[in-house]
This record gives sequence, structure tokens and C-alpha cells, in this order.
Amino acid sequence: MPQGYLEHANITVSDPERSSALLRQLCGWHERWRGPSQLGGWTIHVGSERDYLAIYTTGAPVTERFVKGAPLNHLGLVVDDLDAAEAVVIAAGLEPFNHMDYDPGRRFYFFDWDGIEFELVSYV
Repeated sequence: MPQGYLEHANITVSDPERSSALLRQLCGWHERWRGPSQLGGWTIHVGSERDYLAIYTTGAPVTERFVKGAPLNHLGLVVDDLDAAEAVVIAAGLEPFNHMDYDPGRRFYFFDWDGIEFELVSYV
């Protein structure tokens, strides 16, 4: 049977520099690549050597066709220090919510500036 892993997800944002900076601070990631998208627009790849998020923009406002839950519910990211990650979210002017602590880990959620929901979880 083939084995796989999630290599990347591509999200559309209004300000890729701002979103990239937040994700680098939250996860200790680095910028892997940046440049024009093959289909127009601009992309920054931020992540690790194995996986990343493609932070994409067309330069136009993010449209309603990417509303939460249609079809994406949220992106889950694992961090080693949930309290420090929450401080980063708050410092960015975003609001953490739905804090939970159950096996196998603690977690909370937040919406970014474009309405994308993220779940931050720690298994430490």
C-alpha cells in the first residue's frame, strides 16, 4: 500500500507578507520560496523542508467563494508551546477561542484576517 503525507496546502490571503510572518512566528518555519504564481498572482511558500503552506494572493480582495467551511473547515498546526503560540496570535491582533484540553493534547482556534480558521494543538 502506498504511504503518503500532506506536502502542502494553498490558501488565498489578502496580505501574504503578513500571513507568512505570522506562520513563521507561530511554527518556527522559514520561507522556502516566493515569486509569481504560474496562473497569475503571487505566492510565498512557508514551512519546513518537508511540508509548507503556499500563501497566495491575486492582489484583489479575497472573495466570498472561499468562506469558512466551503469546503475547508480549518487547518490544524502542531506547536510545541501552546501558550507561546497563543501570545503570538494575540500580539497579531487576532482572537483565540474554543480552548480545549483532552487526549491527546491541548488546543485552541483562531481566525486569521481573511477568515481562515486555524487550530493550534500541542501534544507536549
